[in-house]
Amino acid sequence: MEIPRKSLVPSFKYADILEEQQKQLADNPLMKRFKESRKSLSGEKYRPLYHFVSPENIMGDPNGLCFWKGRWHMFYQGFPIEYITTSWRAVHWGHAVSDDLIHWKDLPYAIYPDPEISCFSGSTLVENDRVIAMYHATACGNMVAVSDDPLLLNWEKLTGNAVLKDSEHIDIPQIFDPCIWKDNVYYYSLSGGITPNKYGKREHRAEFLCRSKDLINWEYLHDFIDGDIWGHVGDDGACPYFWPIGSDKYILVHYSHMSGAAYLIGDYNRNENRFHVTNGGDFCFGRTCMGNVHAPSACPAPDGSGDVICIFNFNEAKPANGWERLMSLPRKFSLYDGDRLAQVPAGDIESLRKKKNSVSPMTLEANKEVMLKNISGNCMELEVEIDPLDANFVTLNVLRSPNKEEFTRITFYKNRGYRNTLHRTSEKFDSIISLDNAFSSSATDVQARLPESGEFNLPDGENLKLRIFIDKSVVEVFANERQCIGLRVYPERNDSTGVSIQAQGSEAKLISLTSWQMDSIY
Repeated sequence: MEIPRKSLVPSFKYADILEEQQKQLADNPLMKRFKESRKSLSGEKYRPLYHFVSPENIMGDPNGLCFWKGRWHMFYQGFPIEYITTSWRAVHWGHAVSDDLIHWKDLPYAIYPDPEISCFSGSTLVENDRVIAMYHATACGNMVAVSDDPLLLNWEKLTGNAVLKDSEHIDIPQIFDPCIWKDNVYYYSLSGGITPNKYGKREHRAEFLCRSKDLINWEYLHDFIDGDIWGHVGDDGACPYFWPIGSDKYILVHYSHMSGAAYLIGDYNRNENRFHVTNGGDFCFGRTCMGNVHAPSACPAPDGSGDVICIFNFNEAKPANGWERLMSLPRKFSLYDGDRLAQVPAGDIESLRKKKNSVSPMTLEANKEVMLKNISGNCMELEVEIDPLDANFVTLNVLRSPNKEEFTRITFYKNRGYRNTLHRTSEKFDSIISLDNAFSSSATDVQARLPESGEFNLPDGENLKLRIFIDKSVVEVFANERQCIGLRVYPERNDSTGVSIQAQGSEAKLISLTSWQMDSIY
């Protein structure tokens, strides 16, 4: 649904264009439909309050996250209600805008399928005077569209057709899910894919590099990744996002339809146009498409810090009622120890905090579960600091029913992971933070799965520090700014709101625990 605009000429300032577009949005029938849809779905039991959810119907991958003219823009695979079929046809690019990465406002669907069947995943590149979107157009190839208006409401597809076509570029093994960046006079693009020419001729993620001077005529260069030993055989490197991070490194965030969301960190050789990988890791720690994070969308932080902002979508693990999937909280990536990934919540999440409660410091006796008084809810944030001492493990149960019929288990295992590669000559092992939803729900239609268990380095003398975000049907846990795990949860009982803590085998110390009830972003 196109919002009329005027040409960008010096006599017509951005502020004037923005004001005109905002007036037009007020009377836009699609915006009115979104408002009514959000209202009708707001009472759904598992629909979150501060994680973004599509205003209507189901939602797919996030796409093209970017910062343009002072605002954050998030696009996503949207399924307009009037186009829904059982064959996943007519996917549009949904669109939302935010001032702080937390409070999102709906905008009309941004990119409509024509001539393609669906507008699938892709990325954006912000230039001084426009934003470039490159995405996969099903049954066509990869498409390029551009926009230059304040709210990125109007998009023009260059050539009106795919610029990288499946049938014409037979030298590229696969063409889908492109990302785009610019270096000197060339635009570069990666297409996700697999190649059978490595590791005993077994399929392995590749990312195929193309370049262009005009966004229309593209030439294929080669397989982009060099030295990747962190992937699984069969990974396909979908939804790639390639950006600088830190002072001199690069990160390739991507998704595998086999093993889930992951990242590679390394050096970008501009002379060879190759990415030399030095480290890698996962965002998904179990079978994909079972309630964990799915596809990413990432872009550089606009403050020049060298950080990268990323958001994921979560899969369902239970049939939804008129809607499906949701976005993670945005994360800010940075580096420590050279090429190790640090991640913290991004955006003004603190603005959602309201009713506050705290627990006094205490010694946690061995093998004794302690219910925390006045700490309860299914839409809250917990900030916790624990000295694990010599405990075998320490567990926090959230969304716990009074008799423990339902609970979601967060467990910390000190030095129980693989040997830390930074300390090969000493017996230093990474620690593990684990999120287990096996007992989160007593409902019969919730899929069981193994826990999400992510490793991270916790040096001697440093306490465990957690930020736990609970939002109706999703739990995300950030550990010491070095790891994050998340899962969908579906407590069936209305009284599954309690929180308990326990040290196993030996005592530990609770240094502090603070909770906040969280406000809605809508």
